[in-house]
Amino acid sequence: MRTSRPARIGQYTALLAYLVFLAFPFLWLLSTAFKPPRELGSLHPTWIPRDPTLDNFRQAFDEQPLLHAALNSLIAALGAAVIAVLIATPMAYVVARRRTRLAKAVTGWVVVSQAFPFVLLIIPLFLVLKNLRLINSVPGLVLVYVVWALPFALWMLAGYVRAVPPELEEAAAVDGAGRVRTLVSVTAPLLAPGIVATGLFAFITAWNEFFFALVLLKTPEKQTLPVVLTHFIGAEGVADLGPLAAAAFLATLPSLVVFALIQRRITGGMLTGAVKS
Repeated sequence: MRTSRPARIGQYTALLAYLVFLAFPFLWLLSTAFKPPRELGSLHPTWIPRDPTLDNFRQAFDEQPLLHAALNSLIAALGAAVIAVLIATPMAYVVARRRTRLAKAVTGWVVVSQAFPFVLLIIPLFLVLKNLRLINSVPGLVLVYVVWALPFALWMLAGYVRAVPPELEEAAAVDGAGRVRTLVSVTAPLLAPGIVATGLFAFITAWNEFFFALVLLKTPEKQTLPVVLTHFIGAEGVADLGPLAAAAFLATLPSLVVFALIQRRITGGMLTGAVKS
């Protein structure tokens, strides 16, 4: 049934309003990053800086070790993404191909686990890392990010596995290939787009994560970029707005670029997982 013209106009208007709502913080951040101090304190702020400057970026790098913090974030995010994908891929294959009660229970647990708040997880994770002597270490943070990203990675990759025709695996079995050989040689190449999308999603999640890094990392040289950004806020709660905006803008760019590259694949994976084969 075709949608009427007033209904389409209403849909597009609602979509445009939503896009404006999402874009407003980033555009205001971009504008603030290039404003000189006198414009930041103006009673009549403007969208476009009257006298744009790069001093906020220079001051941000002078005040805080942004490059070192970005390197820590990169190591943590990249490590978490790679490990999560390596673990989730064979698990997703079993969950998708084995239609047993256990597989259904695992799928249900994956969905339920996403509803757990961070506060419920931080204490047991802290105790586990303490026993493993991984508190205040980037490897410990990687382990936490893997635990956090694994459920969604498993659910997402299971959708891609279900999209692979079982007949291909049956043909490989007829030729004498075992389960592991079939997964590596037949299924995994077809899952490449899904593996890349899942890994990049795990990377984005770890790159932007703040709470776990704040609690687990105490030494300044080991802190990640989101935690270092809080150092631009003084003890009295007064923010150094210009450098903070400049540093936050630079920290946001990698996530935006990566998400722009994979958003279609992420959507495709979700839709594929929702289709019953």
